[in-house]
Amino acid sequence: QVQLVESGGGLVQPGGSLRLSCAASGFTFSNYIMSWYRQAPEKGRELVAYITSTGTIKNYANSSKGRFTISRDNAKNTVYLQMNSLKPEDTAVYYCNAKWQIDDYWGQGTQVTVSA
Repeated sequence: QVQLVESGGGLVQPGGSLRLSCAASGFTFSNYIMSWYRQAPEKGRELVAYITSTGTIKNYANSSKGRFTISRDNAKNTVYLQMNSLKPEDTAVYYCNAKWQIDDYWGQGTQVTVSA
């Protein structure tokens, strides 16, 4: 049974930091490109960052560059998103995604709210 379980979301003040985690199970994690997406209220889902299976390539949306860092630990089947200098416009539900060949798995999401 495939599972992606996000954690680490919450309420944070502008300028603060959060670290999201996504624990994977039920598939060979080390084969998969892992991504973080987010969806703000009344907006479409957008890519935040992705990391290749070995972690050698990382790519970020323009809105995330310089503030967010994606990483993975294949021994722990976990992908992380370190978010610094958070802004109110970062408020969204953050989703973990795993892709490989025709497989495309999603987590249930974790809420991040940036507000004073």
